[in-house]
Amino acid sequence: MDAITSVLRRCEIFSGLSDADLGLIAKAARRREVPAGTRLFTQGEPRKGATVIAEGRVEITRDNGEGAEPVVILGPGDVAGEQSFLAVSTHTATGAALTSAVLLDLDREAVLQSLGQDGAAAIAVLSKVANVLHQRILYSATPRTGREQAYASGRTRRESDLIGPLDVPEDALFGVQTLRAVHNFPITGTPTSHFPAMIRALAMVKQAAARANARLGLLDPAIADAIDRASQEIIDGHWHGHFPTDMVQGGAGTSTNMNANEVIANRALELLGHKRGDYGHCHPNDHVNLGQSTNDVYPTALRLSTIFMLKNLLDAMERLKAALHAKGREFSDVIKMGRTQLQDAVPMTLGQEFEAYAVTTGEDIQRLQETARLFLEVNMGGTAIGTGICADPNYPQVVVEELRKVTGLEILLAENLVEATPDTGAFVMFSGVVKRAAVKLSKLCNDLRLLSSGPRCGFGELNLPPMQPGSSIMPGKVNPVIPEVVNQVAFSVIGNDLTITLAAEAGQLQLNVMEPILAYSLATSLRTLTAAVNVLTTKCIVGITANRDRCRDLVEHSIGIVTAVMPAIGYKRATEVAKEALETGVPVRELILRKGYLTPAELDEAFSLEAMTQPRPIR
Repeated sequence: MDAITSVLRRCEIFSGLSDADLGLIAKAARRREVPAGTRLFTQGEPRKGATVIAEGRVEITRDNGEGAEPVVILGPGDVAGEQSFLAVSTHTATGAALTSAVLLDLDREAVLQSLGQDGAAAIAVLSKVANVLHQRILYSATPRTGREQAYASGRTRRESDLIGPLDVPEDALFGVQTLRAVHNFPITGTPTSHFPAMIRALAMVKQAAARANARLGLLDPAIADAIDRASQEIIDGHWHGHFPTDMVQGGAGTSTNMNANEVIANRALELLGHKRGDYGHCHPNDHVNLGQSTNDVYPTALRLSTIFMLKNLLDAMERLKAALHAKGREFSDVIKMGRTQLQDAVPMTLGQEFEAYAVTTGEDIQRLQETARLFLEVNMGGTAIGTGICADPNYPQVVVEELRKVTGLEILLAENLVEATPDTGAFVMFSGVVKRAAVKLSKLCNDLRLLSSGPRCGFGELNLPPMQPGSSIMPGKVNPVIPEVVNQVAFSVIGNDLTITLAAEAGQLQLNVMEPILAYSLATSLRTLTAAVNVLTTKCIVGITANRDRCRDLVEHSIGIVTAVMPAIGYKRATEVAKEALETGVPVRELILRKGYLTPAELDEAFSLEAMTQPRPIR
């Protein structure tokens, strides 16, 4: 029982409870050992209670309809499902053991029955659970994470910086400089926590720096280890709610860098057995930021986060490409009219049209992959302006070695750090390729809207999946809402590309201070474009059907098919037939037969699917 109580005492939701109160909970606990890979609970299933991780690591994932995505990795002292103590509910995520683990299962009914023996204990425990859940919801759900959430506890600690003293929320891992940024930059309402890839990238840079400084003998091993562990927790998904700085800020990203320094320092202090804010044992600047400057940390993190976010976009585009290829095969025998300048051109198959969309999507995937390699070159160790002031001469090479290990990427040290520090050319090039993908995606959506227009008075060749009623006044109307929203995302990406271009141009001398708006614009483009591609694939492309009869009817009544017989009857005769067909409305086939230019058999061959949609020998 003492061992179980000891584990419970490490949990945030049970901290501060008396031994007697913890004893009541411990009575209901059941110890369980599980191997790696064990499914602990599944999204959508009823919660039977809470699970305390005593040893090992547990991954939490959530499926929002587009496949499972990682949410957080839990470790010793963490709890999953504690909201079951307050009300009957279902799991909003899935949990599985990443490693072999020791768990304490707290059955809801057993815990409530045990607490029922002591009313005061029940109030103390459930109040603690409710307060912790309240804090988590505030940190994760409110757009402007910062003062409103952090002050919810009402307790503060006093910290000081160059400007003077300031009361910082006691339960915040961030410190005085982060809070000043929250006060100074209420710009977009989008905190850094909105982009987890950026936070993970910052933590990776700090982890690599701590390891490098430890290798060089510049950082106390115990402090370096605590910084390393704190950084790993952030990489795993913990503490992201403590990154409230607005993405757009003055200072070239200093507020974001200091936010990372303060969160890591305060978490390291806890791991070392000290209180948050007790910076004499681990300082945000002296230890976490050792050998670094915002001017090498921030652009390096931005490069890494772009690579991480690109993976999600590439995965989405691969799924889109596969869906388009599938439609290409499905529609390979659907004859339709091709069009140039919105006028009838020559016949093709609907499958050829969709195969072309798939190929162009694949080309964009390749261009994005190629251009993203520019981000593997970093300026770590250059510190303020690339000269390496305040960094050990061996630090740049060592920190890049460690960064390669941390990220698993082939990171390279820039050849000239003075040149690399203000250079944002890679972002201009990459943003241009992202824009290219958005433009081509928007063109695809324009085509889908045209081809599905009608359904009676338009092209009517395609049926898009009906997603919602299309009008508040016109009964029966259904709009192509998915292509429409993708178009709008593409317009935003195009605008962001211009912002990135202007931000890169605005750099002056040894630093580009406009990198925050560049970071925000690029991250927004990648995030929204990824979402748009996923929505287009799942809610539109996979459900498209063809109006086969409509497609064939348009071909047979088009004068464009006369091109198929032009090699046999000559350009002049073909032109006469086309003109007469246009003036009289008589089908091209009938006119050619009337005039005796070709026999019925010759016409059948000329107007066959194979003859009209691919090259053939000219006789």
